[in-house]
Amino acid sequence: MKDNNELKLAVLIDADNIPYSNVKGMLNEIAKFGIPTIKRIYGDWTKPTVSGWKPALLENAITPIQQYSYTTGKNATDSAMIIDAMDILHSDKVDGFCIVSSDSDFTRLATRLRESGMLVIGIGEKKTPNPFIVSCDKFIYIEILGVAEAIPSFKKASEEESTTIQIEKDAIGEDLITLLKTTVDDLADDNGWAFLAEVGGLIMKKKPDFDPRNYGFQKLTPLIKSLEKDFQIEERDVENKRIKHVYVKNKK
Repeated sequence: MKDNNELKLAVLIDADNIPYSNVKGMLNEIAKFGIPTIKRIYGDWTKPTVSGWKPALLENAITPIQQYSYTTGKNATDSAMIIDAMDILHSDKVDGFCIVSSDSDFTRLATRLRESGMLVIGIGEKKTPNPFIVSCDKFIYIEILGVAEAIPSFKKASEEESTTIQIEKDAIGEDLITLLKTTVDDLADDNGWAFLAEVGGLIMKKKPDFDPRNYGFQKLTPLIKSLEKDFQIEERDVENKRIKHVYVKNKK
């Protein structure tokens, strides 16, 4: 398996179901997983509803794919994305796909791509149906990237305070704590300690939309440290003294 920074990714964007604000933030997030060698966006560019995308396409070298809406109630954009994805898959030019949409119609596509050994990353709004989320290796909510300008789950501060978009964070509930505890148990050694990096990897396999940023933390370590009643943290030195390995243990 190639290193993340060597993975070639095809980025396919559904213009009908994704806001255009700060598309650069989305591409920066995708760059953490690999190199976006193919960047395409699909929509009916004759419609005023997608006109906001046009400047962003030029600035970020995204190729627009015109797809007319032939009949009312049928989403031709979805079909075009799926056909292109399968063509790209069989071209053997990429190692993975990033599907940017909040539409559950791409559930089967994501499943099919993973069956072919592709890494599949999904990006969408929090309204995205769960079947599409769990069909991806990793799913990232747009809200935590600050890439949406007018999404219902965002609240704008008053003009006196700031014009910055305020993001509602998910509360840390018992479901999350149970997930963390069971995952630590799954990986723990005889003394109950588990390597936190491995814990994070297994959690994402269990719950593809897990991200510490959903709860107001940039990384998993500070999230775990905030739950001091439930977990014990230990930092261990390695040969490179500038780096410490973090281990976690459930408290009884």
